[in-house]
Amino acid sequence: MKLKYRVLTLFACIATLGLRAQTPEVYPPHWWTGMKHNTIQLLVKSADPQFGKSDVTIQYNGVTLTKVNRLENGKYLALDIAIAPEATAGNAVILFKSGKKTQKVNFPLKPRDRNRVYAQGVTAADFIYLAMPDRFSNGDPTNDKIKGMRDQSLNRDSIFHRHGGDLQGLINHLDYLQDLGITTVWLTPVLENDMPDRTEHGYAITNHYKVDPRQGGDALYKKLSDELHKRNMKLIQDAVYNHVGLYHFFVQDKPTHDWLHEWPSYTNTNYKDQPLFDIHAAKTDQQRMSDGWFTRFMPDVNQNNPYVANFLIQHALWSVEEFGVDGWRIDTYIYNNLEFMNRCNQALLDEYPNISLFGETWVHGVAGQAFFTRNTFNIPFKSNLPGLTDFQANLYGIMNAVNEPFGWTNGVNKLYQTLAADFVYEDPMKHVIFLDNHDMSRFYSVVNEDLDKHKMGLAWLLTCRGIPQMYYGTEVLMKGISNPDGWVRLDFPGGWPGDKANKFTREGRNEKENEAFEWTKKLANFRKNSSAIKTGKMMQYVPEDGVYVYFRYDDQQTVMCIMNTQDKPMEIDPKRFSERIKTFKQGREVTTDRIHNVEATLTVPQKYVLVLELK
Repeated sequence: MKLKYRVLTLFACIATLGLRAQTPEVYPPHWWTGMKHNTIQLLVKSADPQFGKSDVTIQYNGVTLTKVNRLENGKYLALDIAIAPEATAGNAVILFKSGKKTQKVNFPLKPRDRNRVYAQGVTAADFIYLAMPDRFSNGDPTNDKIKGMRDQSLNRDSIFHRHGGDLQGLINHLDYLQDLGITTVWLTPVLENDMPDRTEHGYAITNHYKVDPRQGGDALYKKLSDELHKRNMKLIQDAVYNHVGLYHFFVQDKPTHDWLHEWPSYTNTNYKDQPLFDIHAAKTDQQRMSDGWFTRFMPDVNQNNPYVANFLIQHALWSVEEFGVDGWRIDTYIYNNLEFMNRCNQALLDEYPNISLFGETWVHGVAGQAFFTRNTFNIPFKSNLPGLTDFQANLYGIMNAVNEPFGWTNGVNKLYQTLAADFVYEDPMKHVIFLDNHDMSRFYSVVNEDLDKHKMGLAWLLTCRGIPQMYYGTEVLMKGISNPDGWVRLDFPGGWPGDKANKFTREGRNEKENEAFEWTKKLANFRKNSSAIKTGKMMQYVPEDGVYVYFRYDDQQTVMCIMNTQDKPMEIDPKRFSERIKTFKQGREVTTDRIHNVEATLTVPQKYVLVLELK
């Protein structure tokens, strides 16, 4: 009898554990009172294949269940709920009844913190620092490996394995960033990437509502946001709508047959943006561009599926509210369904009017790039995306300016020509300009480790129109070529205990590195207080003999920038620029405090940008 009793007890325990394991999971896990977006759709997942037949009720004043959507996969339900304006914070109880079994799930309604500063937007007054958490600094070695996750790699000698950097590492170095002149931090995605390998970059999300525990989890991400805001700094989140990781729960167990874009055999995107706006384009090229998979390990989600669209839009809103996000960088923007993107952008802007949105538009040609943002074209499709990552100013602008010999259409003329096409944009000041990023060869390597050219690039970055973004380590001359991309994602020296050199300190940097750091710091901190650069206008002059002159100005300040791309000093006659110099007689060189007479000939050193605040 004792044995029989023990066996029955064991079975009872197993059954109880099974029931607990089947407790439905709700996405999003909570919402807030007082949101404009107060009609939401909960995606509910259970391990029970019969779960979709459940009778559902919600018990809470001010919360109404308006529709139960029974999806093809019996493990899922989609619940449409309305939250009344007078609803108060608390736990809404959702009951799922199937036969004699009733399961209860609490759905918290949280109060909005009206005193918290967030969703401020990132503007041309800011200076963005892009960092990969896994490669910046390891602040907590205890989370380097998490038991049960598929990727157990930890090898700093490999460019493709995890290295252990985390959000605590960022928090530990906020003093460094603030001293440098940084106002905003943009991190590559921090959400869970429970993939077997290559999880260091973060772009293969497997759970939208969970910050990767190897980064420190939800609580530490909130702490980073709070610490930034205490310093009057800002946070940009990297959004990935186009695809997810192969091991995402809704890829491994799809709610509907059309949750993903799937083909008779594996079909990769063609990576070609032109079919999306080409009036001569073939429909098959358009479909392959938008619906093809980014890689075999990143399935393309079907944003035409209304449940998918609701899931992604609600997650965007939830993230801003939950983590106090100020700006939204949208990965692989051009590969998304563009009508869906307009809808998603509008939902964010309706809820958070000041938030900034900028999409990754790695395309070729100003007109093609302008198609994906607010533009001046009279065309059938009109994007509502406020800003973008300005690849044209990078690929066909500053890169040619510093590396290509001067000619009628070459060298710095390409930078001038690219910016001359700004008339196609509704507001080019909302575009993010940059020298490099996590997918591109580092700028210091692109200029063949020429410090003068590197400083020219930094000077342009911090004085041109738009929002400047700098990739981590650029300020200390980190280098690397992007094929393969792991070489541009190396660890910041000094971010790990025992590193041979600590580039976070003056003592740990060599002479050249300190020169680059101080140059960046001087310009970035001048920029913080420069109304002309932050909000003023820009006037540029046609380059002559490899010299390009442009002004940033408003009613309070005028800044003159003279870029000499030649390998020799050049003399400049200020009279040519009298339209903007006007009655100014002197200019203070921002990087040296030296005073220059702008009524006489100016001599600009070779490969140098002379930045003058006119007096």
